[in-house]
Amino acid sequence: MGDMANSSVDFHPKKPGMDGKACAEDFEVSLEELRALMEFRGAEALQKIQESYGDTEGLCHRLKTSPTDGLSDDPADLEKRWQVFGQNFIPPKKPKTFLQLVWEALQDVTLIILEIAAIISLGLSFYQPPGGDSEVCGNVSGGMEDEGEAEAGWIEGAAILLSVLCVVVVTAFNDWSKEKQFRGLQSRIEQEQRFAVVRNGTVLQIPVAEMVVGDVAQVKYGDLLPADGVLIQGNDLKIDESSLTGESDHVRKAIDRDPMLLSGTHVMEGSGKMVVTAVGINSQTGIIFTLLGAGDVEEEKKENKKGRKDSSVQFAAAPAKECSVVNGSCSNNFVTLLTSAKKQDEAVAMEMQPLKSAEGGEVEEREKKKASVPKKEKSVLQGKLTKLAVQIGKAGLVMSAITVIILMLYFVIETFVVQDRPWLTECTPIYVQYFVKFFIIGVTVLVVAVPEGLPLAVTISLAYSVKKMMKDNNLVRHLDACETMGNATAICSDKTGTLTTNRMTAVQIYIGDQHFHEIPTPQHISHHALELLTTAISLNSAYTSKILAADKEGGLPKQVGNKTECALLGLVLDLKRDYQCVREQIPEEKLYKVYTFNSVRKSMSTVVQLPDRSFRIYSKGASEILLKKCSSVLSRDGGAHPFRPRDRDEMVKKVIEPMACDGLRTICVAYRDLTADPLPEWDNEADIINNLTCIAVVGIEDPVRPEVPEAIRKCQRAGITVRMVTGDNINTARAIAAKCGIIQAGDDFLCMEGKDFNRRIRNEKGEVEQERIDKIWPKLRVLARSSPTDKHTLVKGIIDSTICEQRQVVAVTGDGTNDGPALKKADVGFAMGIAGTDVAKEASDIILTDDNFTSIVKAVMWGRNVYDSISKFLQFQLTVNVVAVIVAFTGACITQDSPLKAVQMLWVNLIMDTFASLALATEPPTEALLLRKPYGRNNPLISRTMMKNILGHGVYQLIIIFTLLFVGERIFDIDSGRDAPLHAPPSEHYTIIFNTFVLMQLFNEINARKIHGERNVFDGIFSNPIFCTIVLGTFAIQIAIVQFGGKPFSCSPLNVEQWLWCLFVGVGELLWGQLISSVPTSQLKCLKEAGHGPAPDDIMDEDLAEDEEEIDHAERELRRGQILWFRGLNRIQTQIRVVKAFRSSLYDGMEKPESRSSIHDFQAHPEFIITDSGHSIPLIDETDVDDESERSNHNHSLPVTLNCNNNAAESRVYLTRPAHVPGPPSPMHSFETCL
Repeated sequence: MGDMANSSVDFHPKKPGMDGKACAEDFEVSLEELRALMEFRGAEALQKIQESYGDTEGLCHRLKTSPTDGLSDDPADLEKRWQVFGQNFIPPKKPKTFLQLVWEALQDVTLIILEIAAIISLGLSFYQPPGGDSEVCGNVSGGMEDEGEAEAGWIEGAAILLSVLCVVVVTAFNDWSKEKQFRGLQSRIEQEQRFAVVRNGTVLQIPVAEMVVGDVAQVKYGDLLPADGVLIQGNDLKIDESSLTGESDHVRKAIDRDPMLLSGTHVMEGSGKMVVTAVGINSQTGIIFTLLGAGDVEEEKKENKKGRKDSSVQFAAAPAKECSVVNGSCSNNFVTLLTSAKKQDEAVAMEMQPLKSAEGGEVEEREKKKASVPKKEKSVLQGKLTKLAVQIGKAGLVMSAITVIILMLYFVIETFVVQDRPWLTECTPIYVQYFVKFFIIGVTVLVVAVPEGLPLAVTISLAYSVKKMMKDNNLVRHLDACETMGNATAICSDKTGTLTTNRMTAVQIYIGDQHFHEIPTPQHISHHALELLTTAISLNSAYTSKILAADKEGGLPKQVGNKTECALLGLVLDLKRDYQCVREQIPEEKLYKVYTFNSVRKSMSTVVQLPDRSFRIYSKGASEILLKKCSSVLSRDGGAHPFRPRDRDEMVKKVIEPMACDGLRTICVAYRDLTADPLPEWDNEADIINNLTCIAVVGIEDPVRPEVPEAIRKCQRAGITVRMVTGDNINTARAIAAKCGIIQAGDDFLCMEGKDFNRRIRNEKGEVEQERIDKIWPKLRVLARSSPTDKHTLVKGIIDSTICEQRQVVAVTGDGTNDGPALKKADVGFAMGIAGTDVAKEASDIILTDDNFTSIVKAVMWGRNVYDSISKFLQFQLTVNVVAVIVAFTGACITQDSPLKAVQMLWVNLIMDTFASLALATEPPTEALLLRKPYGRNNPLISRTMMKNILGHGVYQLIIIFTLLFVGERIFDIDSGRDAPLHAPPSEHYTIIFNTFVLMQLFNEINARKIHGERNVFDGIFSNPIFCTIVLGTFAIQIAIVQFGGKPFSCSPLNVEQWLWCLFVGVGELLWGQLISSVPTSQLKCLKEAGHGPAPDDIMDEDLAEDEEEIDHAERELRRGQILWFRGLNRIQTQIRVVKAFRSSLYDGMEKPESRSSIHDFQAHPEFIITDSGHSIPLIDETDVDDESERSNHNHSLPVTLNCNNNAAESRVYLTRPAHVPGPPSPMHSFETCL
């Protein structure tokens, strides 16, 4: 493995292996030693550390680093470490060269057909029939009299090849700039990811690429580890290593049981510190990545209509054994591995963009077994576009075939039947030239008919929007999310940080039997109670949470870390106490035990050992939950008196509810003393965190962002329903919702708690029923005390609902690790850039870099703009298509020659495709976009108004062109161009037709700017300089082509009068447009819409046929993003081990993993895998760290007692399927667990 890994060192300016030899002596441990160390796990790892280094401190000593103060931050030292141990950077895959992209563009079928036809035409034009009188071939060769003309026969073929080249270069350039943009986006995402390390005793946030071996990194819940390391201090740390091992159980990490932390794994619970031992290509993930680079089974295919690629890799790990690396879970036994391969192929894995690698986000290998992968559902717009393009393409194919057949039949009958000529051998090349000419005409009709500009328009429009959206604080990770957002009909938003400022402050406190409505002075509180409160808050919060001085004078102090904890620390400072002194007396290493916050506990507790060897527990959590565990409360003089259930109910009514109704979040702080003899059973948490003494209840305010009410008003005006889904108390949530304008007096709305919601949507068996959800969601505006599972159920219920005539398109915001399922399920997932965990960001489509709800409104505006831009382009393109195809078809059938020649058609195609897509796809959005309702999922791309415009303009253009074709020569008093022989010179007649056609398209492009029947088509035209440039540029090139194009373009120069007539007819398009918009669309009942999305039934049938298990098609789609580099790829490591184990016949001793009944076990992002056999997996949610939102304890062996709020009835729920319930487990079973 080691040798292979070095194959990618050439990416580095200096080779860590070689150049570092001299410096390596400075460290008492080598790169190879550290790499070998990271191969060990669990007890083996502990033993290895003890044998080689004594303990972790010994390892730190050898790495010349301090476990407490970290590295010195001396640039020379960091440079040396970088040389010896490498940098934390995985070299990106080389981008495709421009030539490769040109080659890919050449693969277009229509272009290949044109190339072949052009080459045949070229070859034949150089062929001279041997001697003899060519008269025998009849008037067929009529054009051959002029010697010069005969020699010019090659020009048409050459011109076609040249225009094909133009199209190819333009396409390749677009692809190239698209890829460049993605790499830019990628590096932006990479720069955004920072990690906390200790240097010189201070905690710094540094970009992950700057981490070096020897750094002491702070690890906390929700982190995605960027390097390998050894734990040197940990509190209740649990890691999800499924990305490396495929095991869904969370691995408990501790200094004395398993201190090895690996890159690419997720922290699911707890916190700690680790010393970094391997970075970049030397980390476990890097080694695997390098192996993949060394593996030669790479297949690259381009997905034309997407800026993203799907990815899977195959790697030959052992002779005659091929492991398929997919993003599913890896089993630890080779037979299961092989049997699960098919299943894994079917489960299209969650693929995401890396947040950390320098990989350009384009790991573009595609699984060979494509056949077994079920169809992925495209985004709303792409589904409609694909369907439309296929329909148009079929129509074009039929038209072109008919054109060719009619031309050939006419020629054969005219020549051999009517004129009764024999087929002479020497005339064969001339006849073949005719057939080639007919073929080229047919292909040209096809080229014009097929709207290959559609994917280009979509890409340009999306890429342009993505670039601009960055300025509006939307970092788009998946291109199609941008356009889907325009169709959004519902937004399920978090409260904390999105609707509120996430700057929490304690504003009320209940302590010593007194309720203070503002923070009191220390004199009003007994000394004992004050000291207890100060110590409880200072020690029982993450040491990473702190309050720093304001950046500028007069500003607010800076809150670092968890905002709720910062509010409590702020309270300590307001009470004129210093939390830092308390922490210095008892540093983090001296804490005896920490029960970190998770959603099963709904609280955080810290145990400290007092000088007399006894223990004291400090606890904090959501008040109504923690008060149930209190048996006494501090009185005014600081002594404790009993706290009975009825006292608790009174406190809820008189203190907690009034606070909550003011929109405050309530936190209870409590403590308990325990004796050292007998030693408490720390694992028996229920007994330990009980019989507490309540110190205080604090009311924390998180003010609503000032701009949010206006943004929500805009959403409601735009037909988007905003719902708040929060883990907070229902009274708090209702108060905030009213302030935001989500609920208004007089409206008919529902506000409910998670447990109430669950009770109403489930049947007697505890299964979620769509009909029940349908009764609730339309009126639901606030879901309080909700767990991530509730959020997922709600989002799924709204998306799957069919009660409205429009299917709903749902956007969701989330920030905690457990918002992952809901973010995945939603049509568009927004993650918070500031408060969001790495896991949430990976699961999302768009990252809000300012965590602000108003940015979502901007995303809606851009999304609608993308949709409109594409509709504008369609309206324009389809008009050109309809006219060009009909002209070419009828012209060919009546005059045996298309009035528009192949090269001219290609020029028209270029105008339509590339230029028009650039011009129309870059229109900036306006506020007016928010004044109409969303299009929704089922609305057609081409509305009746657009259809009216397409047909109306088509009629005008056809009348003009046919008039010019059949009576043009008399109007302009010129020679007729009809019935010209094979190589006749270009005629003025046909040039006028071509020129008029192009000018009509140019003016129609201005008409196409408006698609909703607006009269002023010039409105805002100067705000889009690209549009003006393209229209004027096209006009200039058209003049050049007509006046100087000559034979290659089949053009003859026109005089000023002819030009003025062409222009006049072109401008007529604008006047005709006004006439069309005067006809009310409602009167034209006969018009049909086009471009509907695929029918849901079609999709479902396909899905069920391909996979017996019912997999939600949107679920399976799961955002075809670039794959997170250490996810699917990391499976190799396990697989290689499995192969080795298999070959060394250890297989018999291996334990068989349980059979996986749920598709989610293969498909789920590791931290969301909640297998049906129900391991105890806590669901965590960071911003509501102290919300204690209702979450289910996923433990199949114990009934779960839920205490939702003050008057909650205790309900017992079993998460395993009762024996009497028949049927296979639903794939959603794990998410639909009763709460």
